[in-house]
Amino acid sequence: MPIRSEKPSLRIGGALLFNYNLSSWKKEQVKRGGDFGLDMFRVNADASYKKLDFHAEYRFYAKSFGGSFLKDGYLTYHFNDSTNLAIGLVQNPFGNTTYNSHNWFFNLPYYLGFEDKASMGIRFHQQNKRWSYDLAFFKNAMELDFGDQTEIDPSRYSYDVAGRNKEVNQGNLKTEYLLSDNKRIGISGMLGGVYNIPTGQMGSRWAAAIHTDLNFGKLNVKLQSMYYQYHLADSAQYKEVLSLAAYGSAYEVATKAYLHTASFAYTVPVKLGPVTAVTFYENYSYMNKPQAGYTDSQMNVLGGMISAGNLVTYVDWAAGKNQPWLGPEWQNGLSSGNPESKWHSRFNINIGYYF
Repeated sequence: MPIRSEKPSLRIGGALLFNYNLSSWKKEQVKRGGDFGLDMFRVNADASYKKLDFHAEYRFYAKSFGGSFLKDGYLTYHFNDSTNLAIGLVQNPFGNTTYNSHNWFFNLPYYLGFEDKASMGIRFHQQNKRWSYDLAFFKNAMELDFGDQTEIDPSRYSYDVAGRNKEVNQGNLKTEYLLSDNKRIGISGMLGGVYNIPTGQMGSRWAAAIHTDLNFGKLNVKLQSMYYQYHLADSAQYKEVLSLAAYGSAYEVATKAYLHTASFAYTVPVKLGPVTAVTFYENYSYMNKPQAGYTDSQMNVLGGMISAGNLVTYVDWAAGKNQPWLGPEWQNGLSSGNPESKWHSRFNINIGYYF
């Protein structure tokens, strides 16, 4: 965010990212030795005037990946240095934020709408000595079509409830205790409605998490455990799964699950030409589905981030079991799953210039 001043300030930035990937389950791609192409281009705008800040980030992907959409965008009013209020497409205060991971792929909570997720509403934040508090109300997910019974458009960055249902009237509460300047532990809670389009009835959803973000010199540790549950006001055959959508497409997820993540990163300063630092990381996440007959999901990313001025490169070996983006189980990977599913992997290099 920009530094507030008595004079108006504006900064325009962005990034251009390219991606190489080789996916084990894509046999023809393996024969080609992988593919290298555009990831995305983004534009950032940050402005400040006295106690008011503005931030927006707009992204451009391939048409098959959702096309172009707003990642987040909001106005922030600063009452003082420790208290502010943001309104717009705002990140949900839930769990370790901004990220609960270190790698390019994030962790499983992202794919279920619980990491780096933004919704339309208002968020209050206060830092009080060793305690921080976030209280938020979100009217709904990002809305692009104000029709009467229209499903949400899947062209979006955050994974949101889609298809037959819409997420509405959500409240978030998060508090963290600062053990020191670079160590914190916290709890988060979320409660909201789920409007069912075919029946016109309102269901509900809730989630809770305990999380910690700790630094020990060059080592960063992020740990988080959470549980979520949906109660859908739909007909019986649709009550066990719901759709989430982002990047132009949707898949099914279980209506309740436990999510556990453990993420470790170690940063090494280096002097190798333009390279100034290399961060090595190991990020693991596990999704336990308590429904009878459902198969659990897992995800692991081992890799490193190379920093060279404005050029940042992620080199990841990402593996998944019943993970839609890391294997052939796209539609049901995060819902019922496939008990015969094996681990699949994707070697990925993301090269980005940030300006």
